Amino acid sequence: MAQEAIPFDTHRFVQNLIASGFTERQAEALASEQINLLNSNLATKSDIAAVLAEVKSVKSDVEILRLSTQSDINALRLSTQSDTEALRVSTHSDIETLRVSTQSDLETVRLSIQSDIEALRLSTEARIERAKYDTVKWMIGAMVAQSAIIISLSVTLSKLL
Repeated sequence: MAQEAIPFDTHRFVQNLIASGFTERQAEALASEQINLLNSNLATKSDIAAVLAEVKSVKSDVEILRLSTQSDINALRLSTQSDTEALRVSTHSDIETLRVSTQSDLETVRLSIQSDIEALRLSTEARIERAKYDTVKWMIGAMVAQSAIIISLSVTLSKLL
């Protein structure tokens, strides 16, 4: 017989149901289903022991992985420190060379940009003047069109009245 998850007094259960108005057959069927329900949904001591053994095994695997990862991290740290120092020395030299060469390039670019800014300023002033003229022209055109619509509506309205 399979081990029960919890002790269950089926005789007392059946007697209580019969006393409450159930037939003996109904009470026994309910008792049987109650036992099946309890045994299929509750963990037994052996179920819990199996889960604890699995947890212990997983903990052991995690510890092995942690130690291995820590070792890999330490090796990577040492390698990275060495590579970083070599890169720092090389980069410092490259930066100094680049700094010297870009100073003169910057002055050339600055002068060129000043010239370009002045040309753009003059061009922008001319475009603003053209935009002002176009805006006034469109505003006058819109006012004439609105006036024509108002007059047309007034004439139409006066004919209707």
